[in-house]
Amino acid sequence: MNSIIIASVMLALMGILFGTILAFASKKFAVENDPRIDEIIAVLPGANCGACGFPGCSGLAEAIVNGGAPVNACPVGKAPCAQKIAAIMGVEVDENAKPRFARLLCQGGKAERVDRYYYMGVADCAAAQLLNGGPKLCEYGCLGLGNCVRSCKFGAMRINDNMLPEIDIDKCTGCGACAKACPRSLIKLVDDSYRVMVRCKSHSKGPEVRKACKVGCIGCGICAKNCPANAITVTDFLAEINPELCTACGICVEKCPMKTIKFTFETGEAKAQVV
Repeated sequence: MNSIIIASVMLALMGILFGTILAFASKKFAVENDPRIDEIIAVLPGANCGACGFPGCSGLAEAIVNGGAPVNACPVGKAPCAQKIAAIMGVEVDENAKPRFARLLCQGGKAERVDRYYYMGVADCAAAQLLNGGPKLCEYGCLGLGNCVRSCKFGAMRINDNMLPEIDIDKCTGCGACAKACPRSLIKLVDDSYRVMVRCKSHSKGPEVRKACKVGCIGCGICAKNCPANAITVTDFLAEINPELCTACGICVEKCPMKTIKFTFETGEAKAQVV
């Protein structure tokens, strides 16, 4: 009985001793956080999407305070958030920074594409691609299984009836999560300087494209020949538009025989829902 009492007393004394040591150490070696970090975390969206390149909003806040990231590094919060962070940091924000939006570089939905086989596996684009390159005859086109949609934390994407991702620009924050999730790199983040885009990424020759898709780029060069600003080049059977030279005259949109070239934003402004 005495041994039990002695053991209990010893255990209690050891607990008190170690508790005292830990309390002393926590005060002695405590690292004081810069109060601006908590202030910045409070104004950040809290999505923790990682689009800024840091591990969540707290990681970005620390980077901004420590000089490792600019005040406008959060693509989700955009200008309003950047202004608040700039006020906390006592600096000015770059007013010339443009918001970016996700755009899909493929129009080959189930109505336009040709499939090699019927896929019945996991609803995952990466998994489908592992199965002999995916069901689509076009090896560059969107597989339409929704990896991008599931990655979007803002409800800005859905798979439409044509089995293609549809992007709501009113909700899109330009975080880039969808672009990272696409195994075929078919989603591009663009600002309003990209007024006209080639909605295809196929580098296949024209005859092969025609067999696989009704709206794919065949590399014919008609757009480049008719562009008055010389903003279009054709490289490896795919047309590319230089946004710095493009005047958005629309001639290439009209002349393209495959209807592959489209205005980036239907109304010319980043407000309407576009595919």
